[in-house]
Amino acid sequence: MFKDIAFGQYYPTGSVVHRMDPRMKLVLTIMFVVAIFFVNTYFGFMMTAAVLLFVILIARLPMLSVLKSVRAIIFIVLFAAVINLFMISDGEVLWSWRALQITDQGVHTTIKMALRLVLLISGASLLTLTTTPVEVADGTESLIKPLKYIKVPVHDIAMIMSIALRFIPTLFEETQKIIAAQKARGASFDTGGLIARAKALLPVLIPLFVNSFRRADELAFAMDARCYNATENRTKMKVMKLGAADFVGFLLIAAYFVAVLLDRYYFGGAMDTLIFGGLV
Repeated sequence: MFKDIAFGQYYPTGSVVHRMDPRMKLVLTIMFVVAIFFVNTYFGFMMTAAVLLFVILIARLPMLSVLKSVRAIIFIVLFAAVINLFMISDGEVLWSWRALQITDQGVHTTIKMALRLVLLISGASLLTLTTTPVEVADGTESLIKPLKYIKVPVHDIAMIMSIALRFIPTLFEETQKIIAAQKARGASFDTGGLIARAKALLPVLIPLFVNSFRRADELAFAMDARCYNATENRTKMKVMKLGAADFVGFLLIAAYFVAVLLDRYYFGGAMDTLIFGGLV
């Protein structure tokens, strides 16, 4: 199950998106995530999917790598969809049985919620798929650098993020190896009730925690042996510079953001009525 996690994994293709400044990619990802929460029409979701697909094609990423991040949240999407479907009582009743009922407003809200979650996770995963953990840490450190004037340990925070992002796929891979080893010894993780399955995970969690602490200890010794410290005198091997691709990317996401706001506050769902007619 952990092999489906795409977050934290870097997929190098050498595309123009990969070569963009990590600071700009962080800003654009934040803008994209914020814009999704303003989308409330099907036309807006269509625009979001089109922008996402365009970036995936430009980045030359395989669609399967992006969809892996979606597969990891399918259970959450289905659970939230069922809750919304039966809890919303506004609108015309389409089906009812005793205390349960489904309305047209509940159906539309459920579909939009599922689309929002899928597009949100897919868009956020593009950051780690096209940016190395070191670049993410450097970009974050540069963006929050003004906080150092109020005594915030900016470099320490960036280093913690870098290490955490670097070890996310490593821990998932190690978990898969431990599960495979336990299954070879006759352990079962797919049978029994919820409590039985939780107990079956103990032989996985204990060695995973032990190996995690061991890796952290080895990393600390390695950094200490190389005289690493988080002083302000450290220099960067690669100096970040904004290029033409960064400004083009900013204009693209800014135009998308403006289009989402216009669709929500100016057109007010008129595009949905024009495209889908009486379906919405």
